[in-house]
Amino acid sequence: MKRVTLVRHAKTISHGYDQDFDRILTDRGEHDAERISHEMARSGIVPDLIIASPAVRTTQTTRIFAREFGYPAGNVRYEKKLYSGMQTSTFLLMLQELEDHHLTVMVVGHNPTIYYYLDLLLPEFSLDVPTCSTVVIEFELDHWEYLVEHTGRMVKRWIPDLL
Repeated sequence: MKRVTLVRHAKTISHGYDQDFDRILTDRGEHDAERISHEMARSGIVPDLIIASPAVRTTQTTRIFAREFGYPAGNVRYEKKLYSGMQTSTFLLMLQELEDHHLTVMVVGHNPTIYYYLDLLLPEFSLDVPTCSTVVIEFELDHWEYLVEHTGRMVKRWIPDLL
C-alpha cells in the first residue's frame, strides 16, 4: 500500500508583501499547523518523504509538520513547480517516479492546485480545501509507477475549524 498526504499551507498574511512568494503565516496559521500535525502524528500517519513548494508560507507550514514528526528539515524536497502550479499530469508523473521504499509521502502546496491534485487522485472530490486542510489518500499498490488517477481512497481529512 502507498499513501499520499496533501496539505494546503496554513493561514497567511495576505497584505504588505511585494511578492506573493514571501507571504508568512499568521499566528492562527502556525497554531493550525501545530494542531493538525499533532493529530496526524497521533493517528500514526507520518511521512517518510516530504515534498513542498519553496514559498515562505509552505516552508513554514512544512517545518511545523516536520518538527512534530521528528522529520529532519534538511530532508524536505522542495519543488519549484509546486509554487507555480504544477500541472496534474506532471504531478502524477512525479509520484510515479518515487522510489518504492517510500510508503507515505506528504506534499505541501497551494490552492487551487492542491484541490486539483485531490480531484486527480480520488474517484470523486468536491469538498472545500481551506487553509491547512490535510487529506490522506491510500492506494492499493506496491509500486509507485502503477499509480493511476482516480484510484485513491480518502482515509482521513483534517480541517482546522473541525478540530
